Amino acid sequence: MRSKLSLVLIILLVFGLLLTSGCTSNKEVEEFRVGMECGYAPFNWTQTDSSNGAVPIEGSTEFAGGYDVEIAKAIARGLDKKLVIVKTEWDGLTPALLSGSIDAIIAGMSPTAERQKTIDFSEPYYRSDLVMVVKAGSKYEKATSLADFSGAKITAQLNTFHYTVIDQIPNVDKQAAMADFPAMRVALEAGIIDGYVSERPEGISAVEANDNFAMVVFEEGKGFVASDEDVAISVGLKKGNPDLVKKINDILAKISEEDRIKLMDNAIKNQPAGK
Repeated sequence: MRSKLSLVLIILLVFGLLLTSGCTSNKEVEEFRVGMECGYAPFNWTQTDSSNGAVPIEGSTEFAGGYDVEIAKAIARGLDKKLVIVKTEWDGLTPALLSGSIDAIIAGMSPTAERQKTIDFSEPYYRSDLVMVVKAGSKYEKATSLADFSGAKITAQLNTFHYTVIDQIPNVDKQAAMADFPAMRVALEAGIIDGYVSERPEGISAVEANDNFAMVVFEEGKGFVASDEDVAISVGLKKGNPDLVKKINDILAKISEEDRIKLMDNAIKNQPAGK
């Protein structure tokens, strides 16, 4: 009787250990699912290997790298979760967040008033200036003001504030918005457009990747007018979770301005050619 009872106790003990182990395992693999285009260097891009700290893209043999990825890694560590990168088209990011297929958008997104009606945002993790990317050697390379682009064929990414500021250029030949930055670079290379509106990091990235491109930085007071919420970049989060917003803000606050500059400099240096 004692031996039978002991056997039962052993079985129960083993079963309990298995349950405990299972719970621990589940906790260890809790995910922080982040959506980004993986096509907006130096903020985010796609590459073929894990070099320079790139992270696997879910459902793909490719990897994601860039400034946004480094920020996502820092947040995931702070939340004690496993980072999962979900490659998502720009227009699909907010729907993916609202549906729960991703936990956050970390994709160079500005916390505009219009977007804040739908989703919540963290404090900014980057701020940038608006520039124009043009062909090197073109008549627009030496431009210093918006007036210098009068009559030029200019575009920007679809559903971004970049596209709306084109209207500030006098007599501009505004072209149809394009889906992403790789498409705009191809159009610029082919001469379909004379330039596209971007932010300084992407402009530097474009010039670093292609000698045929040049970046126009406007003189003070002669460039685009944009609000702080437009040039700021924040983490997008589903509404109704203030605790998560606070946790992410606390994590971001620990990343010094010096470290943010260093992360961006490294992203520009490490971007794959042509991205």
